[in-house]
Amino acid sequence: MLLVRKSYVVPTFVLISATYFLFSTLPPGAQVSYTKQTSADHIVEYAKDDNRIRWSKHKEQYPIADYISLPTSSPSEIPQVQYDFPPEWWFSRIWRERKRNAVKEAFKHAWSGYKNNAWLKDELSPLSGGYRTSFAGWAATLVDSLDSLIIMGLMDEFEEALQALEEIDFSTTESLQINVFETNIRYLGGLLGAYDLTNGTYPILLKKATEIADFLYGSFDTRNRMPQSRWEWTRSAAGLDIRPSGNTILAELGSFNLEFTRMSQLTGDPKYFDAIQRISDNLEAAQKETQVPGLWPMMVDAQSLRFIDTRFTVGGMADSTYEYLPKEHMLLQARTPQYQRMYESAIESIKKHLLFRPMTRDGRDILFSGNVNAVSKYSQKKIEPQAEHLKCFLGGTVGIGAKVFNRPKELAIAQKLTDGCIWAYDIMPTGIMPEILYLSPCEDNRNCQWDDKKWYRDIRSRPPKHANIADTDAAAKALIDKFKLPPGVIEIADSRYMLRPEAIESVFVMYRITGDQKYQDAAWRMFKNIDRVTRSKYGHAAITDVRLTKPAQLDYMESFWLAETLKYFYLIFSEPDLISLDEYVLNTEAHPFRRPS
Repeated sequence: MLLVRKSYVVPTFVLISATYFLFSTLPPGAQVSYTKQTSADHIVEYAKDDNRIRWSKHKEQYPIADYISLPTSSPSEIPQVQYDFPPEWWFSRIWRERKRNAVKEAFKHAWSGYKNNAWLKDELSPLSGGYRTSFAGWAATLVDSLDSLIIMGLMDEFEEALQALEEIDFSTTESLQINVFETNIRYLGGLLGAYDLTNGTYPILLKKATEIADFLYGSFDTRNRMPQSRWEWTRSAAGLDIRPSGNTILAELGSFNLEFTRMSQLTGDPKYFDAIQRISDNLEAAQKETQVPGLWPMMVDAQSLRFIDTRFTVGGMADSTYEYLPKEHMLLQARTPQYQRMYESAIESIKKHLLFRPMTRDGRDILFSGNVNAVSKYSQKKIEPQAEHLKCFLGGTVGIGAKVFNRPKELAIAQKLTDGCIWAYDIMPTGIMPEILYLSPCEDNRNCQWDDKKWYRDIRSRPPKHANIADTDAAAKALIDKFKLPPGVIEIADSRYMLRPEAIESVFVMYRITGDQKYQDAAWRMFKNIDRVTRSKYGHAAITDVRLTKPAQLDYMESFWLAETLKYFYLIFSEPDLISLDEYVLNTEAHPFRRPS
């Protein structure tokens, strides 16, 4: 073998020398844009300047013979979602607009920091003035914020962002893996939301949306057409086989509906809807066969389509799969009963197995959603009383479900879930809810009296941190002081605030559904507290510990701060017809898709 290798030395040297001579003598300005290598119906393109692989259309490994098309049956009437707001008193309008303008100023501060320090990068580092590459380097914050700029009337900034959008090349990235879920909700969602808000007057938005949608569609080219959620896109580009993961996060499987449906509605291409409908059909087929019938586990074997994980939650790793059920029903104009069936099966199981009432000093009637670890579908399912900021979306989702599926009794549940997250904000020294906390659950949801002794017992029972704690009230009180636990809280497992939008999302939705002024009042408390402790030199920063009145800041400002959090704050202080819930469906990144009329 050594002799064979040596035999190629001379001709290789000659070839390299000839290539160098030819291309080093090109006239000024002459460039070779791409070198193409072809093999068996597949083209791989390499950029001459950086040698990166570029994605291009190619023959699929597992092509679809017959696409599932958008449903064509007659649309069914969907009940009104928004409250009929009466005319506004002029004095109330002045105060509301002052609050709205304060939110807009916070947005402009963060946008300016991004523009001046991290333009065309994924995320601003708000303390150092640097940037982070988090989502393939395609300017996530810029694309994610397009519809926020429109909503806030910042059209000069929007036009400038559109010019920069031309420079983003969605055919290549230095990232070896693509998080398909995040790319879908932030990039594709951002482009579609801006396109719908501007009534299609900027064709580049749909053009770029089609580029990224076609790119993401490559992750579905597997034997069972389930996507590879952490997509090895360079394998696909090279014509190699990919497989869905045996450990796929539920939300990363079930959260493409809105974006891909809207793509088919706008382009007329059925392949996008086909891709997500196959997922929905598999989810529905498994829904009543899991360990907690009606729910899907946190992790799914997408390769063999097994749903055998024993962990169930509506929080992180699961959330938007449930959120998209009523929203997809709305976007499809109720042309199919499938998503109503799936939602109703899920909500009944959520009420039965996940919801709990925490014990509070004032006996407040609020709800949270916990977790369940189910050994079998027949075993008793004990709720783990974990409250999580990511779960705070549930109030808004249940509220929307109560309206569009005509389930009025569940509107009270939606209010209690939303009020629970507001309570979790109000009890903290910063006025901000932490990422994760555990609560002392009521033994009787209908009659829950405060009990110091029970609170102390629940604190001592939190393993493994307190495994060696003395079985005394004094020991529990020491833990309360040490970990700064408000009444009713038995552990704060993650004390950070990451600029998350889920709580204000539900507060906004419930305000639009009920018209109750208390939600605007809560939103203003939340905004003032968040702005006060997160504002930094270049933008807004996540914080380390909501238990401290002056918490340390972290050098993170995810794109959802501008795309979601500040958008929801702005909308709750805007006129109710701005992004009406009877005209738009908001994806899980708060991008508004126009409901077909």
